[in-house]
Amino acid sequence: MNIKSATFVRGVNGTDPIMEDGRLQVAFIGRSNVGKSSLINSLTGKKDLVRSSPLPGKTREANFFLVNNTTYFVDLPGYGYARMAPKEREHLRRLIFWYLETPVANRKVVLIIDAKVGPTDMDVEMLQYLIEHGHEVIVAANKADKVKKSERVRQFKEIQDAITTHIIVPYSSETHEGREALLKAIF
Repeated sequence: MNIKSATFVRGVNGTDPIMEDGRLQVAFIGRSNVGKSSLINSLTGKKDLVRSSPLPGKTREANFFLVNNTTYFVDLPGYGYARMAPKEREHLRRLIFWYLETPVANRKVVLIIDAKVGPTDMDVEMLQYLIEHGHEVIVAANKADKVKKSERVRQFKEIQDAITTHIIVPYSSETHEGREALLKAIF
């Protein structure tokens, strides 16, 4: 799959006609600071399409990006750690589940985990939630370049053993390792 165009459409905080326009929606979800924005930028080949930040919790809406005029990449807020008031954290949690529970004709979800850390309890819980709600899920282990070469086989075996229900795509936003495999899984 060759991505020729990618543009920001809008951020959504609730009911919006974009949810019903029939295009494939590929939602990207993961813990705060797992590299969702960098991964989307890497996939699209656009360095500054999605704003990234070293501070977790910067994504506060479901941000829609139109790719090749056929597909939306949807950057969801991260779950887990974020420096914000409990009320704001609860709002983001509700936004994530609102998006995932709103019926969409054609949706896939890319669950992003940290390759070096492996799946956390929150990642496993999110995967279970996605499976229970019938979502087609692709698991990407981002930051694969941060895993030492001598530890790669063992680390990815441990990740695969922890997530037995899905194939794991090792990914690096820095080196673009796994880009073609992830695009093939999405499209």
